[in-house]
Amino acid sequence: MSGEKIFSTSFFGYNKKDVNSYLEKINKEYEDKLKVKEREIVDIKTQYRDMKNKYDEISKSLSEIKENRERVANALITAQEQAQNIIEEAKKKAVDEKKKLEQQVEKEKEKLVDIKQELKVLKVEVVGTLKKYEGQLSDFIKEEKT
Repeated sequence: MSGEKIFSTSFFGYNKKDVNSYLEKINKEYEDKLKVKEREIVDIKTQYRDMKNKYDEISKSLSEIKENRERVANALITAQEQAQNIIEEAKKKAVDEKKKLEQQVEKEKEKLVDIKQELKVLKVEVVGTLKKYEGQLSDFIKEEKT
């Protein structure tokens, strides 16, 4: 309202027409301001609803992201544990296989030593047999000459 209003006077007080006109003017200004405020309230409510919806969506997305992050972290931990177990198992198998191979090598070495021994014995026998046949052949040749 713009300042103080001065009404003209009439016989029984203020002029009713001026007062009524002023009141209508004030009422009209009030209603106009009220409509503007109501539109602002509707706009603010709409903005609030939109923001709340966006907040709810973001909150839901954040929850999903957290859940996914947790699932991924758990999957990584599980995968790491499984990989660790696989590595440990592979190391154990490698150690066992190495022991088996070392035992086989040792057995083969023992067999090789036995074979070498047998070869020495056979060599001695062959040399002995050859000398025996050489001697018999020499005797046979001497007999033939005589």
